[in-house]
Amino acid sequence: MVAESAKAFEALEAQARALLDLFARAGYEPVAPAIIQPAGVFLDQVGEQVRSRTYVFTDLAGEELCLRPDLTVPVSRLYLERHPDAGAQARYCYNGPAFRFQPLGPSATHPREFRQAGIECFGAPDKESADVEVLLLAVEAVKSAGLREYWLRFGDIALFYALIDALQLPERWRLKLRHYFWRPPVFHALLTRLAKGEPPETDGLTAALAEKIGGADQETAEEMVAAYLEAQNTSLAATAPCARSPRACAITPADLRADPLPKEVATVIDYYLAVSAAPREATEKIAMIAKGAGLDVDPALDAALRRFDRLERAGIDLTRATFDTEFGRKLEYYSGLVFQVEAAGLSETEPVAGGGRYDNLLAALGAPRPVPAVGSAIHTERLLAAVERSAS
Repeated sequence: MVAESAKAFEALEAQARALLDLFARAGYEPVAPAIIQPAGVFLDQVGEQVRSRTYVFTDLAGEELCLRPDLTVPVSRLYLERHPDAGAQARYCYNGPAFRFQPLGPSATHPREFRQAGIECFGAPDKESADVEVLLLAVEAVKSAGLREYWLRFGDIALFYALIDALQLPERWRLKLRHYFWRPPVFHALLTRLAKGEPPETDGLTAALAEKIGGADQETAEEMVAAYLEAQNTSLAATAPCARSPRACAITPADLRADPLPKEVATVIDYYLAVSAAPREATEKIAMIAKGAGLDVDPALDAALRRFDRLERAGIDLTRATFDTEFGRKLEYYSGLVFQVEAAGLSETEPVAGGGRYDNLLAALGAPRPVPAVGSAIHTERLLAAVERSAS
């Protein structure tokens, strides 16, 4: 047993060295961000699905810290430490552990501690070129490790946002629909309630708070929600639908008395989120949905098509890929293209690699302006298992 464990560790380390060598040759500088990170940074940015699985603790000085649940945020913080004005281009690569609680118990494909080898590209002005560069390098990396059978799954947060922005919606509903995109069951439940004219789910105290907020502006409403939660001895972290954000959980009297969402609007959203097909077929369906509804999503759709064109020219077989409009990965800092590499023997929830664009993350971390950013991470234990399975 010890010999087998040592052999597996050696294989994992050899794989990691080869991946980092590949990334370095492509122009990515190796970095090693800290394992222990400020908890607030992660809990505010990663989204509910990862937030609820993050190991959080308080040190002897009373500071709330966490074991990093991914490496994108730590690498982004490292970029800002080196470039506080956020004006420089940089490419970093890394290999190291991340930690997440596994509600169903740890397993070989879902361990509590796992390793990520990845790349992050900051400040590249040509976003489409950077997207293609990162995706192609991620595919090259898993292929160089020996993965023979794989396929790609794509999503596009920017395209979904373009659809929501083009629809005739009250801004408060638009914000809520954006916020809940990463939790499909909650999203569809909210969409159903809006279409029926039902108010948001609230208890008596929340409804009373909404009436108290009245016509307050957004900033005042957020302050009142935060004060209410503090008075109730309830942290924002404990209110899952709020996602630690008073903006997300501030329900106004207008929300409680809102008119029903027009049926045709709800139908357009449902039709859009039902699209799951090969990229060419999917984009054609999206174009038909938009045209039928009289919506202009052409800039976002054209950007997606240009990326797919470039990927095909680079040798990616898109006939074996899927563009899934409801796919957004689990990390809520994504803002554009998202993708994952899937392998035989592993489910959609067990990708060997994944990544995407996150242009708003660095500003949320303290950058003086939004910074174009895109990256990808490889789950090296899953990759090694998939390679060994395909070789047997």
